[in-house]
Amino acid sequence: MENTTSQQLRGVSAMAAAMFFLPMMDAIAKWLSTVDSMPPATVTLSRFVVQTLLTLLIIVALSGARSLKPAKLWGNMFRGVLMGIGSLCFFAAVKYMPLADAMAVFFVEPLMLTLLSALILKEEVGWRRRSAVAIGFVGTLIVIQPSWELFGWVSLLPLATATLFAFYLILNRRYGDADTPLVMQLYAGIGGTITVIIALMLGQIFGVSDMTLGRPTAGLSWLLLFAIGAIATGGHLLVVHASRLAPASLLAPFQYLEIVMAVIIGLVVFNEFPSASKWLGIAIIIGSGAYVVWREGKKRNATGATAEEPVEQVRDWQ
Repeated sequence: MENTTSQQLRGVSAMAAAMFFLPMMDAIAKWLSTVDSMPPATVTLSRFVVQTLLTLLIIVALSGARSLKPAKLWGNMFRGVLMGIGSLCFFAAVKYMPLADAMAVFFVEPLMLTLLSALILKEEVGWRRRSAVAIGFVGTLIVIQPSWELFGWVSLLPLATATLFAFYLILNRRYGDADTPLVMQLYAGIGGTITVIIALMLGQIFGVSDMTLGRPTAGLSWLLLFAIGAIATGGHLLVVHASRLAPASLLAPFQYLEIVMAVIIGLVVFNEFPSASKWLGIAIIIGSGAYVVWREGKKRNATGATAEEPVEQVRDWQ
């Protein structure tokens, strides 16, 4: 009993550590795009290139080159397309929006996943979870409404990221048993890199400033671009480690520590702090999402199914 408890505590600690570090990636993206005037697409490209190279090195070091061949190549590449577009949307959003606002809107994702699971996978979703989804969307609107007045369509970009990531998790459920998490991450990273390169080409053709290739002007900028990919890789490995030590139903609520960290970083670094109405929306989103996770875990336990869910992919989109 003590051994199991200790193992789960280590899993929770790993998840909490991941949620501590991952918002720093978003803060660096915001810093590069606002202070260094780096286009969000350039930041996104660096994030995918660095993470793909680091993941490649890790796989070769741990398992050898033979383990690089995936069982579901095109499925994992398409996951990368969703990741690439989602990351572009989110990094563009944090350029204009407060970190906490963008993060809060993104965390409607568990609700989107519940909805899409019913529509696409034909999973049974009872009235309690449907109600929680509806209430969660009300909270999202509370957060978005003042941002809409200030930023217009940009305020919907985190919602687009949440929707894309929900589709991404649907694909994880379909392909998750075919390849290891690191191999899935590698080829999704390659797909994301190709997607961002295409976006850069289109941005150059149509003159979209946020979708152009910028050159760092200082050594610090190069270091920060590398740090984004390194944090993404390290954060992913922490989440994978956590998911192996503790059940997803225990780990899932700790994902919301990311919003807390986003608020702290936004306040300290960018002098941003959510208004009272946005705190209300954040609380509604967190409460609704936590209830959906709890209810699904209870339903799985009641039917004798495992409560494991794709928590290890929580931030693969970034």
